[in-house]
Amino acid sequence: MKKILIAFMMTVGILSAGLVDGIALVVNDEPITLYDIDQKMLESNLSKKDAVSLLIDELLYEQELRKYNIEVDIFDVNNFIEKIAARNKMDLYQFKSIIKQKYKDFARYENKIKKDISRQKLISKVLRGNLKKPTDTDLQIYYDNNLKRFSNAAKFHVVQYVTKNKRALLAIKKTPMANFQEVQKTNVVFEQSSLQPKIKYLLNSTDERDFSPIFTANSNFVMLYVSKKEDVAVTKFEDVKDNILQILYDENQKRYLQDFFEKLKLSADIKAVR
Repeated sequence: MKKILIAFMMTVGILSAGLVDGIALVVNDEPITLYDIDQKMLESNLSKKDAVSLLIDELLYEQELRKYNIEVDIFDVNNFIEKIAARNKMDLYQFKSIIKQKYKDFARYENKIKKDISRQKLISKVLRGNLKKPTDTDLQIYYDNNLKRFSNAAKFHVVQYVTKNKRALLAIKKTPMANFQEVQKTNVVFEQSSLQPKIKYLLNSTDERDFSPIFTANSNFVMLYVSKKEDVAVTKFEDVKDNILQILYDENQKRYLQDFFEKLKLSADIKAVR
């Protein structure tokens, strides 16, 4: 009787495993399993319908990358990050230290960059001159609607926190009224004209009444609280025109690629199994 029960339980287990790993959809002869759907619902907090739609999009995207032999390696990623750092007048190490504060898991940021690069490579393959260049009117409209993005302050009223204990700064970020004896707290006024590129980037990208990412200086951990920005001025349109052109071009590329995949999905051979 015990052997029969064990055999029955093993059979149920095998059938359950087969059901979990069973194929739910086939997209251009490639499977999406029930397990894939469950995992996507869990990790992205999506409904089953939205999870299935996203998995189809991702699989079609991977198929197109293989179709055009598109690959991205660590050298592509580092070169891309170095260019971003250079635009902000920082070296790679300085920029990475800031990004690690914002993303916490730097591998996630690298993965995002990898996807951006692969998308750029795919776009260059599928666009074939179909993308229109933004006009000067388009650039001006974007500038007028996003003045805050191109604003810089002449002075920053800042509370500076310095310590050897990084965890203390993380605690202060969560509970600003907390006090730690090992944290030196100083009120400082910074002039933008005299700031190093790294600090300038940090302060300009941090909103008023908010904390900057934690960074290192003179073997200490430092965090800045921007209490007030003074004499905020908008950068002239001509000085940011090239940046706006790139922003709009990137947005147009994303829209074109989205339309491309919507058409691709309509023509794809998608079979529902379960």
